Amino acid sequence: MERLIETLMLRSRWMLAPVYLGLSLALIALMIKFFQEVWHLFAHIFSSTEAEVVLVVLALIDIALVGGLLVMVMMSGYENFVSELDSKDEGEKLSWLGKMDASSLKMKVAASIVAISSIHLLKVFMNIQNTDPDMLFWYVIVHLTFVASAFAMGVLDRLTRH
Repeated sequence: MERLIETLMLRSRWMLAPVYLGLSLALIALMIKFFQEVWHLFAHIFSSTEAEVVLVVLALIDIALVGGLLVMVMMSGYENFVSELDSKDEGEKLSWLGKMDASSLKMKVAASIVAISSIHLLKVFMNIQNTDPDMLFWYVIVHLTFVASAFAMGVLDRLTRH
């Protein structure tokens, strides 16, 4: 009975494979939104102000960061929890693949969230004249919460490694 339960538990990890594959569909959605923003940027480039162009570029950077986060979670999660990625035949091996355990993945996700939040906050500051002061306060509080959480996770991770 014990052997059967262990075998079922071990094989149940494959239920995560479609989840990680689904993240690649989210990556396709991000790509579509990215090029929609690029199209919008160039369609209105001559009538846009410098601040409007900077806001669109920040949105593009934001999308790129989220896309990188998706790839990192998708590939590292698959490799950590489902199966090792076999890319020997393709000759395409990412340097961080196989070196990122669940703890380092968690730290990378936290750092990415802080970076994404920073860009969002910068977009809010670029458009400060149209921002409600109460909302600005909450944007800053949420961002500082992300920063403090990432810092605390880093400290805890460092403490538990020693």
